[in-house]
Amino acid sequence: MTPTTLPDWAQGRLLTVEQAAERLNTSVRFPRRLIEERRIAFIHVGRNVRIPEAALEAFIATGLVEPITTTRRRRAA
Repeated sequence: MTPTTLPDWAQGRLLTVEQAAERLNTSVRFPRRLIEERRIAFIHVGRNVRIPEAALEAFIATGLVEPITTTRRRRAA
């Protein structure tokens, strides 16, 4: 039997929905909604759903907003 090659996002630690919610600091409903709307990658393990840690990291990274680093100049009076 040959091992199946998984995509990079599916390798590594698999998180429960509860663990993903804790990581996102949200209720369990939020990651469940992400799964239902197919906004995050997930894996079915039998009847259970697991979210790959790499997929959760990618989801968090897509929402990252960088601060504006321009300096404000004062007008000469």
